[in-house]
Amino acid sequence: MESNKYDDFIADDGPKDAAEQFRLGYVYEKKQDFAKATHWYQKAAEQGHTGAQYNLGIYYRNGWGVEQDSAKAVYWYRKAADQGHANAQFNLGYSYEKGNGVDKNLEQAVHWYRKAADQGHAKGQCALGKRYVLGRGIKQDYAQAVHWFKKSADQGYAVAQSHLGLCYERGEGVEKDFAEAVHWYKKATDQGQAQAQYFLGRCYSVGRGVKANQEQAIYWYRKSAEQGDAQAQFILGMRYRDGDSVQSDPDLAAYWLRQAADQGHQKALDSLLKPKSDFVTKIGGILQ
Repeated sequence: MESNKYDDFIADDGPKDAAEQFRLGYVYEKKQDFAKATHWYQKAAEQGHTGAQYNLGIYYRNGWGVEQDSAKAVYWYRKAADQGHANAQFNLGYSYEKGNGVDKNLEQAVHWYRKAADQGHAKGQCALGKRYVLGRGIKQDYAQAVHWFKKSADQGYAVAQSHLGLCYERGEGVEKDFAEAVHWYKKATDQGQAQAQYFLGRCYSVGRGVKANQEQAIYWYRKSAEQGDAQAQFILGMRYRDGDSVQSDPDLAAYWLRQAADQGHQKALDSLLKPKSDFVTKIGGILQ
């Protein structure tokens, strides 16, 4: 039986060229032989191959073919980021934001998000926009937030589309425009974005940017709740509890309120602990 040409490389120590080493690592990755993939990515990374450095960072982050090590992940992200690798720049920014493998530093998070954003990295643009909204690691500036959300949203990134819609709904950094808010929420919901589904449900509930339609509101709340959005779960639970535009159903109410409460949603927990009197018996077993 003829041997695989890539396996032959192991016997003779394989290619010396970094691009070929990277390619070989990718071949083994596709075979899900992460130990061999790591071997070749490491060789390529040590020669300065940015793709290999980035991939090696991912491997250390996830523990693929190596022992999980967030600090080593950051080390390799930085190697690639310093050479302009946009994905590595974003991941390095995220590492600084969350304190994964490095001391938490929001200013450094902003620095690396901006590096990625300036290269057109959609997630980096969205992350930078969010930093401007929160005013953490940088001075709060809603206009700049909208600027970066729009750049990301125009590339089709659903999270940014949802954030941009919220800016239009609230009039933060841009003139309030409910119709435009709905436009961006729908863009995001077309991609299944859970938070946008909740926002769109709310718009249908109150007639904001669309004609009020409680059937549509419930539809989008449920879509969002099924994906784990705690606020949507809470609203849906309360709707079933109170019979608000749906048939009152204590069992479904209890189910959705518990789903939200399990995520730390305080109002949902309060509703379970201090329910309406005719609701007590239905949720009693759940609270045991």
